[in-house]
Amino acid sequence: MIQQVIAILILIFFVFKLGREWKKKSITINEFIFWLIFWIIGIVVIAFIKPIDKLVMSLGFSSSGINLVFYVAVLILFYLIFRMRLRMVKMDKDITELSRKISLK
Repeated sequence: MIQQVIAILILIFFVFKLGREWKKKSITINEFIFWLIFWIIGIVVIAFIKPIDKLVMSLGFSSSGINLVFYVAVLILFYLIFRMRLRMVKMDKDITELSRKISLK
């Protein structure tokens, strides 16, 4: 229980830090909304870890709910890395095309 409270307090600190960055206009509204949803989901998952454990057990899995949450988080991170890589490849292609046009002029 104390671990849940500490984790939730840390995430609330991150939410306040996020709000401060948005006020300073360091991040866009889309980034703010994305990270706000991300941290709120984290708070909800930590707050309801016991019901998640029960749900995982009722579905027939032998591991705990926190393991399932961890696996899903890792999958989401890999997906985000994949999307970022695709975006970088597209940006590299656009830069190459632009530099070719500029050099031909």
